[in-house]
Amino acid sequence: MADFRRESLHQAQVVTLTAFDQNDKLALEPMRQQTERLFEGGVRVFIPCAGSSEFHAMDNEEIVASIEMTRQVVGDEAHIICPVGLQLKSAIDLGQRALAAGADGVLVMPLGHPYQSDSGARDYYTTLLDELACPSIIYKKTPIPSNNLLLELASHPHLVGIKYSLTDISGYQNVVAADEGRLDWFCGLAERYAPFYALAGAPGYTSGAGNICPRVTVAMHAALARSDWEEALRLQQIIMPIETYRARADNSYNISFLKHAIKSLGFDFGDPRPPYRQLTKEEMLEIDEMIAPIVAAEEELAATVVS
Repeated sequence: MADFRRESLHQAQVVTLTAFDQNDKLALEPMRQQTERLFEGGVRVFIPCAGSSEFHAMDNEEIVASIEMTRQVVGDEAHIICPVGLQLKSAIDLGQRALAAGADGVLVMPLGHPYQSDSGARDYYTTLLDELACPSIIYKKTPIPSNNLLLELASHPHLVGIKYSLTDISGYQNVVAADEGRLDWFCGLAERYAPFYALAGAPGYTSGAGNICPRVTVAMHAALARSDWEEALRLQQIIMPIETYRARADNSYNISFLKHAIKSLGFDFGDPRPPYRQLTKEEMLEIDEMIAPIVAAEEELAATVVS
């Protein structure tokens, strides 16, 4: 397990895809090969089995196995964050087992419960933070948890960051200013919004597109980190067709796009589990054509590094 420093998460954090075989069983071998490819491409923060990796369609055994495999591949040279959520006891069990399997910390997934309140969310989060006692990031995608609650929780010794996934840069700026540096506030909206959140103070962002073009997104983050906005936006435009397609129909192509696109790299990750969208043949052909220049850009970057 890598020595944990908050600064080590100031990266393009890739949500690595989950593979299933023809019998709908977890397929670790293609995941292992893909993890090796991402590591070689410069990825140093891995978030297996999170939202773009079908978290809500997986059981704890599958998630722990994915964490263990990832640690075997990356050794001590990368950080692994495990998603936890849903029922509180299950989240605690998953977090404890994932930490034992090699995770450095946890990402607390958005609350999916009906009838939410800040007071109930406070109980949920503080119990998790206390029980797991590890570096933890809270994923904000809805009004609850409120910014005020997150600022209250910021003093907890095990909370290190927020994955902020609302398209509200003004609200983001205000809460970051109010926090005064206690937490890291990451852009949870991937490459589409990463440059603008970086300008507002985000030290990193999560990425699903990085499964297809890790070197491109790692280079984009590096450009943002050195305030090379022109280069960052140039690289963003290479990735944008992926993000635009995934955002179709209320983001319902998020997973299915990536699981088909990765076939262009020689990997078969199977189909998304229900209830995620299945692609039509026409959509598959459209993605094949669209992804070709992005793969070419990735290969060009790889060749540049080798030479």
